[in-house]
Amino acid sequence: MTNPCVANPPYMGRSVDDWLATEDNDEWSQMMRKVAAFHHKHDFAGNNGHDMGYRIALTVEELGELAAAITKGKPIEEVAEEMADIMILLMGHSLAMKVDLKAAFESKYERIMQRNSRQGRLGIRVTEYTGE
Repeated sequence: MTNPCVANPPYMGRSVDDWLATEDNDEWSQMMRKVAAFHHKHDFAGNNGHDMGYRIALTVEELGELAAAITKGKPIEEVAEEMADIMILLMGHSLAMKVDLKAAFESKYERIMQRNSRQGRLGIRVTEYTGE
């Protein structure tokens, strides 16, 4: 299957069905196909699981679980599992919104690599924010 992003606007991504049908075999495609299979299995699109308000609430919940794992000094395996939950959820967001997350990542990466870092109150920052 050819990438529908070529003929569509930048960052226009594939649907769950598109990902399930793709034969692309790079690592990213394999991961997206797995997340699409999870969405398909539970019919997220048909059961309000693609509602972004709901998905953002889930993201906040998962970030809280990651923060708790880190601040409570849980084993690295538990921290990694919480990170994986967030990654799977973000990949699912891209399915729900049909966003080409890989293209967005590549574009953003190019921009942040051009930025300078600066020290903030809590640590190093790489941001366009100037505080003005």
